[in-house]
Amino acid sequence: MNGAAITTGTGTSTLFLPINYPQPLLQKRAPNSFHLLPTRCCSCNVPPIRALSLEEIPPNALRRKRDASLRAGFSLGVDLGLSRTGLALSKGFSIRPLTVLELRGQKLELRLLEIAEQQEVDEFIIGLPKSSDGKETPQSNKVRSVAGRFAVRAAERGWRVYLQDEHGTSAEAMGQMIDLGLGKSARQGKIDAYAAVVVLERYFSLSGQGIELVLPKQLELQEKLLKGPPEDEDFYLEGFDD
Repeated sequence: MNGAAITTGTGTSTLFLPINYPQPLLQKRAPNSFHLLPTRCCSCNVPPIRALSLEEIPPNALRRKRDASLRAGFSLGVDLGLSRTGLALSKGFSIRPLTVLELRGQKLELRLLEIAEQQEVDEFIIGLPKSSDGKETPQSNKVRSVAGRFAVRAAERGWRVYLQDEHGTSAEAMGQMIDLGLGKSARQGKIDAYAAVVVLERYFSLSGQGIELVLPKQLELQEKLLKGPPEDEDFYLEGFDD
């Protein structure tokens, strides 16, 4: 996918919506505000999608750019692998490696939800593998499949799932660890988590531009995303404690 089309996720549960929509899918409705026109995929018989404002579900990176004092949920970077998944956490303006999970399937999804609950996360930034020329790879399809299933679980809690191009993140992560003086054995055990750090760094440096929202097709789940997670009074009182 090149960011100019809407594609279905696994089965009929999710849609992948590029943040930067091309003009054929945009209709201006107010100054600096657009909504997504209903469309249909002829090849897979996807039903029309209701109009969805780009302003309705903005990523935290864009919200933070607009309001530096924003106090909202935190962001979890996810570097999905065949057997290992690296996680990184953004709280306030700090990004740090969190952990590496050796889980797959439903166990991985449930553990991600648990960690998000513990860390007051309200969005997941999942790295999407691409080749050096920007094209997607067989691994891209696997990541999309996992992200599509997981987005349904996350939306039930009002949490959003986005895909961020992760090309070159492993090399950047290795460079960061070497600069930090980590030995070879330490680097091998932490590279996935540091790759997730790079995913988050890229996401925030671009203010969320170019990412894709993984949107559940169930309207009731879309409404939960629009409403967002319930506010935690303790979170808003305590602020950003790392």
